Amino acid sequence: MADIDYALHPIGFIRSELKLRKGAPRSHEGAPDAWIVMVPEFLPALDGIVVGDSLIVLTWLHQSVRDVLKVHPRGEIQNPAKGVFITRSPDRPNPIGLHPVTVLEIEGNSLKIGPIEAIDGTPVVDIKPDLATSNA
Repeated sequence: MADIDYALHPIGFIRSELKLRKGAPRSHEGAPDAWIVMVPEFLPALDGIVVGDSLIVLTWLHQSVRDVLKVHPRGEIQNPAKGVFITRSPDRPNPIGLHPVTVLEIEGNSLKIGPIEAIDGTPVVDIKPDLATSNA
């Protein structure tokens, strides 16, 4: 393999009422709205985003266990164990979260988005348009 730098650098952080991983909803079911507070150097990258846009927010699930390869879906032991790549488990080799959200408000260096099940302090590594619902 080539000698490539695979480092990720947060472009922002989630500010949410969800403070503990244990209290986060599974998937988007019952997830609250939250804010992305952008790192100032990345503010120009928000140009063109408006209230009502559908976005995909990519996060680094910083409290995840990275050596998990199989889980019981939805954390329910009666469900047969499956490989993490067919589940939305936050525990996985590269814990990248994928969150379809809507922009609800824009204020200074922050976007109010929702719903999102990410906990407070979760690093945001990228934001993309939701191509299924946008013209981008």
